[in-house]
Amino acid sequence: MTSLLIRNARPVPLKPDERAPDRPVDVLVELGSVTAVGPALERPSGVEEIDAAGRWLIPGLWDQHLHMTQWTLASQRLDLTAARSPEQVLRLVRDRIAERPGQPVIGWGHRAGTWDREVTVSELDAVSGDVPVVLMSGDGHHGWLNSSALMHLALPLRDSVVRETEWFATYPRLATLGGDGETSPPAFRRALDAAAALGVAGIVDFEFSGTPEDWATRWAEGCDRLRVRWGTYASTLERVIAAGLRTGDPLPGCDDRATMGPLKIISDGSLNTRTAWCCEPYADASRLEHPAGQPNQSPEELRELLVRARGAGLEVATHAIGDAAAADALSAYEETGARGSIEHAQMMRREDIARMGALGLRASVQPAHLIDDRDLTERVWGERSARCFAFRWMLEDGVELAMGSDAPVSPLDPWLAIAAAVHRSGDEREPWHAEQALTPQEALAASVDGQPSVGIGSRGDLALLDRDPLATGPDPADTAATGALLRGTQVGLTVVGGLVVHRAL
Repeated sequence: MTSLLIRNARPVPLKPDERAPDRPVDVLVELGSVTAVGPALERPSGVEEIDAAGRWLIPGLWDQHLHMTQWTLASQRLDLTAARSPEQVLRLVRDRIAERPGQPVIGWGHRAGTWDREVTVSELDAVSGDVPVVLMSGDGHHGWLNSSALMHLALPLRDSVVRETEWFATYPRLATLGGDGETSPPAFRRALDAAAALGVAGIVDFEFSGTPEDWATRWAEGCDRLRVRWGTYASTLERVIAAGLRTGDPLPGCDDRATMGPLKIISDGSLNTRTAWCCEPYADASRLEHPAGQPNQSPEELRELLVRARGAGLEVATHAIGDAAAADALSAYEETGARGSIEHAQMMRREDIARMGALGLRASVQPAHLIDDRDLTERVWGERSARCFAFRWMLEDGVELAMGSDAPVSPLDPWLAIAAAVHRSGDEREPWHAEQALTPQEALAASVDGQPSVGIGSRGDLALLDRDPLATGPDPADTAATGALLRGTQVGLTVVGGLVVHRAL
């Protein structure tokens, strides 16, 4: 932690009943916290001084849900996000192999849920031969592998994709395949610096594989840029408990900017794979093995995990996409007394949102997903889309919102998430269920890890912006214009614990 004096800044109010100062003020950060706010503050000896020149000041932004290793690797993989059919994917794989003969192919980003047929291993074999190929879906919940990759990763041969629990268990072995890019500390440092340039001061890392010691290695190699909360899965839970780590404790080998996060439980699947667990069948249920999706654990197994975590002092972050998964997760929290969050909370019944508020659970949401999932949701959930990404209901029912990206499923970009929550459209179409939209102030408040407006006693995690993030276009009702302004926000300075981690002034 260090000290810093920022002059001539405009603190942005994060609550409707707050007012911004009439004129720019100075903000003093000492030993990691804001200790003074006001005009013409005296600079303590030895403290760096920065002139904000009237820029707008907010608490540092957070991404409350991402997979850091996968995000670091995403830019190095074959990009399949633009593919609209299996045939396009196969052409991209064929071209990559021609460009790099003999090298394994790792791809990311296709959305098979929108395709009109299932894909097969044999058709991937036909264009790849003996070159191992692993193609990860854009939601992260299945992999399309060829036979060579299946054998290399010790998976049973089949002619279909690898899904859900079996797929998640495969992640740690992908590094043995080669051709998957760089995950060295310098690569992580570049990814963290890119996040800092967007005003991000902290992340919650739900990487599918890893140990508490991984971040200690990175920390010592210069990745001590942002605050980090590391989440464990059931596979490493006993190791975490044996180490005596409780939520909020510093990770071994790190300072108090890198801490233990929650136990992450993936209780159901995803929309794209039709494995999200729903109260009613999917519209295309006739093609599905499980017409309404299914849970990944039995009710007893879910509750056992919550009890174990609670007894060890760990919060719980429970992934729940479908409304049945959310309802069962809420019952599990209520029965066990565990605390934490519902991750994604993509489709929920109104009565369950009220239950979430009454239980004091957070909704950890990723607004950019509504852009990607809009058309598929309408196709397979129909009128239930009115209950998807129900941010307005959540606020009305007293649920704390915590926004993130789920990177690499969506980009690690808080301004994209904020704009999506405000405008609820990613193209020229009207907002999708605009009644659930947030105001810029509400979306910003959900992006700062519960911090108040910058003031005495708040964290010394700050971001200076080139524009007022609460400002709208000429017509306040034109959320498309407001969304465009938000996506274009430029960050001049990012500070973590009083230390400048990004500077573009």
